[in-house]
Amino acid sequence: MPRQWYNRFDNFVIKIEFFKSNYDSCFYYKGLGRSYQVFLLLYVDDILLSSPNKSEIKKIKTLLNGEFDMKDLGMAKRILEMNIFRNKSLN
Repeated sequence: MPRQWYNRFDNFVIKIEFFKSNYDSCFYYKGLGRSYQVFLLLYVDDILLSSPNKSEIKKIKTLLNGEFDMKDLGMAKRILEMNIFRNKSLN
């Protein structure tokens, strides 16, 4: 069952124009320009989205929610036992 879910997820993210990393099969990216680039990290059944473009993240969440049963947990504070800090002065 987990492999089937991953294959379904992988096919869907590719369909919505993400590219899969050559180095990690659970890391996807989309876009070329800095203001449009989006990173997606899949860990088991958790998804972390990162982008300076909030409207693009919102659009992707809507697409994912239309395909999968999801719950948005808001801004991530921690993943894989690492704390996440945001420096908004870099934008």
